[in-house]
Amino acid sequence: MTADRPPFRDPALPVDARVADLLGRLTPAERLALLHQFTPGVDRLGLAAFRTGQEALHGVAWMGPATVFPQAVGLGASWHPELVRRVGEAVSREARAMRAKDERVGLNVWAPTVNLLRNPLWGRGEEGYAEDPVLTSAVAVAFTRGLRGDHPTYWRTAPVLKHWLAHNNETARDTSSASVRPRVLHEYDLRAFRGAVEAGAVAGVMPAYNLVNGRPNHLSPYLESELRTWTGQELLVCSDAGAPSNLGDSQAYFDTHEEAVAAALRAGVDSFTDHGTDSTVILGRLERALEQGLIDQEDVDRAVTRQLTVRMLLGEFDPGLDPYAQESAYDTNAHRELAREAAEAALVLLRNEPAGGTPLLPLREGGRIAVVGLLADAAKLDWYSGALLRRSSPLDGIRERFGADRVDFAEGVDRIRLRTADGRALRVAEPAAEESVRDAEIALDPALLAGRTDLPPLTADAEGTVLDLIDWGDGVLTLRAPDGRYLSVAEDGLVRASADEPGGWVVQETFRFEAHGDGHLLLHLGTGGYVSVAADGVKVAAARGSAEVLTVETVERGEDAVARAAAGADTVIVVAGNDPHINGRETEDRTTLALPPHQDRLWRAAHAANPRTALVLVSSYPYAVPDAAAALPALLWTAHGGQAAGTALARALAGDVSPAGRLPQTWYASDADVPDLLDYDVIGGRQTYLYFDGTPLFPFGHGLTYTRFGYDALTAAVDAEEVRLSCTVTNTGAVASDEVVQVYARPVAPSVPRPHRALVAHERVHLAPGAGAALAFTVPLSALAYWDVAHGRWAVEPGAYEFLAGPSSADVRRTVRVAVDGLVPGPRPVLEAGLEAADYDEQTGTAIVDRARVSGDAVTPAGPGVPGTLLYRACDFGDGVTEVAVTAAGEGEVVLTAGSAEVARVTLPPTGGRYAYATVGAPCHLRDVTDLRVELRGPLRLAHLAFAG
Repeated sequence: MTADRPPFRDPALPVDARVADLLGRLTPAERLALLHQFTPGVDRLGLAAFRTGQEALHGVAWMGPATVFPQAVGLGASWHPELVRRVGEAVSREARAMRAKDERVGLNVWAPTVNLLRNPLWGRGEEGYAEDPVLTSAVAVAFTRGLRGDHPTYWRTAPVLKHWLAHNNETARDTSSASVRPRVLHEYDLRAFRGAVEAGAVAGVMPAYNLVNGRPNHLSPYLESELRTWTGQELLVCSDAGAPSNLGDSQAYFDTHEEAVAAALRAGVDSFTDHGTDSTVILGRLERALEQGLIDQEDVDRAVTRQLTVRMLLGEFDPGLDPYAQESAYDTNAHRELAREAAEAALVLLRNEPAGGTPLLPLREGGRIAVVGLLADAAKLDWYSGALLRRSSPLDGIRERFGADRVDFAEGVDRIRLRTADGRALRVAEPAAEESVRDAEIALDPALLAGRTDLPPLTADAEGTVLDLIDWGDGVLTLRAPDGRYLSVAEDGLVRASADEPGGWVVQETFRFEAHGDGHLLLHLGTGGYVSVAADGVKVAAARGSAEVLTVETVERGEDAVARAAAGADTVIVVAGNDPHINGRETEDRTTLALPPHQDRLWRAAHAANPRTALVLVSSYPYAVPDAAAALPALLWTAHGGQAAGTALARALAGDVSPAGRLPQTWYASDADVPDLLDYDVIGGRQTYLYFDGTPLFPFGHGLTYTRFGYDALTAAVDAEEVRLSCTVTNTGAVASDEVVQVYARPVAPSVPRPHRALVAHERVHLAPGAGAALAFTVPLSALAYWDVAHGRWAVEPGAYEFLAGPSSADVRRTVRVAVDGLVPGPRPVLEAGLEAADYDEQTGTAIVDRARVSGDAVTPAGPGVPGTLLYRACDFGDGVTEVAVTAAGEGEVVLTAGSAEVARVTLPPTGGRYAYATVGAPCHLRDVTDLRVELRGPLRLAHLAFAG
């Protein structure tokens, strides 16, 4: 190889050989510098600067305008992997095209999010695909394949899955620990990641902020014991922003930051996203960790190898051979049509009952349409959206499709004045004729977007300004000026009508009224200060004592305007939902499933004025709307649908396309049906459609169409490796439509708790009226397995299994039963292996914690002063034991019970720390096969039980 063409630039060599050559040419200091998110170039080698991380969840984000597709949960609602693959391809093509003009656009894309939508109160539910691991995996495989491209060597972009692992809460997200039992870990959370990794379209993962079983996810032992065993390719693990510092700060898991970064590196984190573009802090910690012997050069080289491998696959070192180097597809007609197609596919028809003899939808020709509601003329974006190239609200789409002359509009805001104690009212200054325009460049990173200070602040005078008030629920308000701008607070503390929409990492456009005497104080939620009127304008003061007492003068109630519009129409479309920056978003969980009272009043007012009322919910998450579901003839749901949302909705309302999306989450009837947000035990907590024992408002997989489908001839054949199923589906109605055929499986008589039914296959198929399709599905027998905690392995239990086919998890049209061979579950071999504490069958009042900082689990009582109980079924003690040895840390008592008899009591004296384990023995007489109950008393951590005698 010539000096001007070193081996790392030789495309004929294997990738690992090229990476090894490049690594060997880097000095130790240059290698270390590659561990930060923002890596410097190495001029002498022609190595360019590089950064990990480009948000691309449903379009290229944070880098200016790009095609905006439906939110991820909307893509999940399509149940259409091939469509999602095409969306991923479009996103990656735009990333390449945008990078050609702006090198700040990255190709290591941090998408998709595959965290399962276990709890609908999670604030980031919009980012995931589904509550089911099989559906999530199928959609993630499709999206990552689209992002990666189909070239055998080079990748168009390099996807990173978020967020490893078991992450579903924003409340205390960096300090809370998810207690995840082995069955839930293997059967639920890991499965969401595994499919995409095994498909070979994933470049890496990003650990989550939270802890799992007492250990921060950035130290997860499963990165090595699970993730990296699923594939032979290198995987790049990128930390979440600021998470390495959390290890020593908010989590206090280590005494020093040097110990923290060393532990993360050794656990498998390869790129540290911390302190923004300033790499000096992290690199200084890593340097000191090297000096202290906490890590060695091999640890650094391992991480650098993974990053260089990703860069090699992206074609960085073969610019002449990279098939994607000249990509120019940006905002093409094909991408615009795809955005519309995706938005249509995401529409879910929840209910469609007769209103005057025929179903309300699709809308009949002629007549007036009232489009009302707080989201009727909105095209909302979320934290991970790009800027819109074009906008289509429901109102825009309906006017375009049906004619503006047939459409009436009432937003339903409350129109108010805010008066001070001396009778003045808050006034918004008139907009200047020549108003400055914000430089788009400063908006590329929304976290750094500062509020505007170039506009005049609010003042107060006798007349004031009529403001639009929207109550988003939980008392959270936005206030909007007549010109459409929201009241916002900039760094100088002054209140201005300056924001096009609520947004930002800390939302500066939300307020809350606090009752005070005969009036209210107005709390600004972004700063925690109170609104006051000063000589230089209306501002936010830190102290409550200096707050202005305001009275609300109502000019018009929103429900009155909605009722007027509804009464004059033939049909009413109420559009309700959420703003993705308020009451449920990154950093903030929801507090309720209920529709905000303001919007609840609007649909009721519309329906009272006109029974031909449909409710369209445009939201990032499910709502509990039992009254609306009972009273209204039609309900639809869609996630925020991106740039073509309004057009898609209007086409569905008109019947140009039949809605055929399906719910990717259970819609519960009330808050009482939802478990605690921090309860991650989907089995014990009876969560998601898999285990929920109640009656949901709308079940997982639910969704109607404008036609009918018949299911016939479900057959099944079993061999040693798989079950082959076939089913014929026919469109028996008069409208062409997609149907989502869903196949579920269940063991008939399981020996351990299993799902009521679990999705094993699905297909979305388009059928003309009268047309049928013979569908075939292949289900590997491994899909029927469960994690056998008694033996620490996957097991397919022998016996009868039912396969159920239909259009939802609750609407089963055909069932077939088969016999499957498998491994007969045996008793626990406690004489050989003892009992690992976390391998219980059932528990009450316990939490799994870290046995050591590196790996291992222990179990502790969940709360102080309250015992916890573990149940281990079918323990085989053979001819008998006479002694138990308890390995635990802390102090307290461990009491063993078989049947109703106490068989051992072990007192653990203080061991000297949470990781200082001691083994204490006690007499214990047990024989044969029996269930064993273990009670934990006091602040102890039980790791293991051993038996002898």
